[in-house]
Amino acid sequence: MLKRSIGSNAAILALFALVTAGTLAVTQITTREPIERAIREAAAKALLEIIPIERHSNDLLVDTYPIPKQYWALLGLKQGGNINLAREGDGTIDAVIIPTVAPDGYSGPIRMLVGVNRDGTIAGVRVTNHSETPGLGDKVEVKKSDWILSFNGKSLEDPGRAMWKVEKDGGAFDQFTGATITPRAVVNQVRKVLDFVAEHQQEIFSAPVSKRAVEVDPAQSEQENN
Repeated sequence: MLKRSIGSNAAILALFALVTAGTLAVTQITTREPIERAIREAAAKALLEIIPIERHSNDLLVDTYPIPKQYWALLGLKQGGNINLAREGDGTIDAVIIPTVAPDGYSGPIRMLVGVNRDGTIAGVRVTNHSETPGLGDKVEVKKSDWILSFNGKSLEDPGRAMWKVEKDGGAFDQFTGATITPRAVVNQVRKVLDFVAEHQQEIFSAPVSKRAVEVDPAQSEQENN
């Protein structure tokens, strides 16, 4: 009797485990596409804030160029990343968006996207993730302050490489009232991105169309961007 009871319970548990596993598998399959779509839309939104859709004819998300491993440390990227390429109708790269991480924020690393135009000027900067103090360091977010927009149009020549510092350090960029470490970290890292682009300008702006971009259905891409 005892053995029969144990066997019955084991069968029930096995059946329960099978049903649970099946439910999880179905849930994963049915939710994977919506989740991937949401991630793609969020990424596209961030990119399009820096380089609006009217400035390019390609899909920024899939037309990318891998960052060589030897430059990961300079850009603060522990696991690498891709440069998003913005092309004109004739295929010319008009601007690029480069992921970078300032490792020395007040409360930890500050993740950013930095857009650089072909002429070496900043197309835009956006902070994508940080742990800075609310009401102080979080002013790096465009929704909290327009400070991040002060980079637009700047370059290594304007205001001059030596002036890529906050005012407290003798530079050209404002700091926040009561917070200097956060803006100092952002300014320094954006300058590093400009240094990287200046050193590899020819290589970056002559990158071929990525294989993944060629495989994407243009109509589908346009629909998703809209």
